[in-house]
Amino acid sequence: MNKLIRGILEFLIYTAGVLLGTYLIIHFIGQRTEVIGTSMVPTLEDGDQLIVEKISYRFHDPERYDIIVFPFHYAEKTYFVKRIIGLPGERVRIDFDGTLYINGEAVDDGYGREVMIDPGIAAVEITLADDEYFVLGDNRNNSQDSRDPAVGPIKRSELIGRVFTRIWPFSRFGSLYDDRSREE
Repeated sequence: MNKLIRGILEFLIYTAGVLLGTYLIIHFIGQRTEVIGTSMVPTLEDGDQLIVEKISYRFHDPERYDIIVFPFHYAEKTYFVKRIIGLPGERVRIDFDGTLYINGEAVDDGYGREVMIDPGIAAVEITLADDEYFVLGDNRNNSQDSRDPAVGPIKRSELIGRVFTRIWPFSRFGSLYDDRSREE
C-alpha cells in the first residue's frame, strides 16, 4: 500500500511541476500566436504561426521595426501584430501623399508594401509620450494600426511581447528580422 501511495504522490508532484512550468513559460517567457488577416503581408501571412517572446522587454526597450503583439481594446481576446515605427518622445506625421515623417524628417522604412492612402490621425503630427509607440502594418492600406483612432499609439505596458520567429509554415520557418531591422 505504501508503494501505491508513494507512486500516486510522485505522479501528482510531477504533474503539478509540469503544469507550473507550462504556466510560467506561457505567461512570462513566450507563447504561440496565429496571424489572422493580411495587415502584415508580405512579412507575415494569414495563418502564419509565431512564437512571441515576452522576456527581452523586461531588460531593454522595444526598438524601431520590432514586430510586436498587443491587445485590441475594443474586442475581447483579439490581439494585433504590427511593426514599431515611432519611438517614445518622437513626433510622427503622415502626409496625404503617404510620406512618413519622424521628427520632421521623411522616412522610407522599406517595410511598407505600398504608398499609404489614408494618414488617419497621423495627418496631424502626433507627439508620442514617454511610454508610447506608433505602429503600422506592413500592408499599410489594409491595416488597422496607430493611424486609426480605435488603436492609436500603443503604451509600453500594453505590449505582450516581440515576435521571435515564425514556426509555421515550415517552408517559411525562421527569424523575421534581417540586418536592416536593427539599424537606425
